[in-house]
Amino acid sequence: MPTPRPFSLLRQQPLILALALLSSAHAGEPLAQPPAAAPLLSATLPAPGSIGDRLENLGRLYESDTNDILQELWILGRYHGHYHWSEGSVGEDEGHEIRRLRMGAQAQLFHKLSLHAQMVSGSDAEPFYNGFTELWAQWAFTPQVALTVGQQKHRFTHDRNVSSRYINYLERSMLTNMVGADYTPAVTLQGKIGPVTYYTGLFSNATSRDMADSFTQFDSGYSYLAAAYINIGKPFGADSAHLHITGLHSQANENATNLDRFDNAFSTALILTQGSAALVTELTAGLGSDEGDAYGLNLQPSYFLTDNLQLALRYQIAASNGARGLEPQSRYEVPAGLPNGDLYQAGYIGLNYHIAKHRLKLMTGLEYSTMGGESVWTASTMIRFFFGPHSGGPFPMNQMLDGHFLEYD
Repeated sequence: MPTPRPFSLLRQQPLILALALLSSAHAGEPLAQPPAAAPLLSATLPAPGSIGDRLENLGRLYESDTNDILQELWILGRYHGHYHWSEGSVGEDEGHEIRRLRMGAQAQLFHKLSLHAQMVSGSDAEPFYNGFTELWAQWAFTPQVALTVGQQKHRFTHDRNVSSRYINYLERSMLTNMVGADYTPAVTLQGKIGPVTYYTGLFSNATSRDMADSFTQFDSGYSYLAAAYINIGKPFGADSAHLHITGLHSQANENATNLDRFDNAFSTALILTQGSAALVTELTAGLGSDEGDAYGLNLQPSYFLTDNLQLALRYQIAASNGARGLEPQSRYEVPAGLPNGDLYQAGYIGLNYHIAKHRLKLMTGLEYSTMGGESVWTASTMIRFFFGPHSGGPFPMNQMLDGHFLEYD
């Protein structure tokens, strides 16, 4: 098969851009005009938030406060496509990938019950149907306490908890991905007590394209998770600050497909925002692997240069007491020759252009990673688009910061 050319990604995305433009036009209002004292880059950046505000409820088909049976009905979908170039000291890799293609629906019934179904395609939409990422029912006992049963996301680490709709990078951190958390059948309880939002659950350690097998064959072992977000107010002069703590115990066996590397894992994250800037600092530890324990630091500073244009940085360092205790990113670093090892470092710089806030954005990034005496450069260009309800939580979950660096007052 011939290698795709770098601009093939953009040629394959006209439907995505057309959807956004049509949705904006449907609102029936003209785009906001730039102010008299035009900001820098005003020729290329639209009025801040104008399109994003109009698409805020993209995918919502029905809403009613008076219907006691059906209160909301959404269709939901996600398209993430990118092109990457990876060049390492011992190899190289490049290509276009449809990274995520998902479709589904969500409904709220009887003011208490939420039903959610979301199918997923394989990489590059092969196969088109590849099971479900999420297939669950949730009952809200009160506005502060809810029980969820079914196939759902395993939310270990803040890095993992942030939906792929909102992440600022090509991929999550190496150690987060190495833990191997995925979507599996589970029973989870979540709620809020004062400044603390808690989440805990019991998960199967395997899933399948066949949902009947996933929900009936529990022979892979189990994992237990407890997590909490704590709103710690405004320390250090910050506009917002949250502390995230998670603990994981896995009893995986030979049938497990998820969470089968570490017996126990822990993480803690401090999430700060101040003006146009944000900083996520997360420490993660994975213990009890046959290949060795692993420890990592993930620093994620970001800054909104304008209301639409974001600078995203990241530094990762991870270490293991096993000679091959760390695994590089399977999609980009492994094909370019980065080996397993005991010390991993990576630095990332990227620019994200939010056309419609997080609903439609273009992203570019450059990352340098090293391990085992070898190194890899990975450049990427991405488009991310979704419709459906938002997720809540600390930055960057559905949050945009005001940017003024490239604008005049």
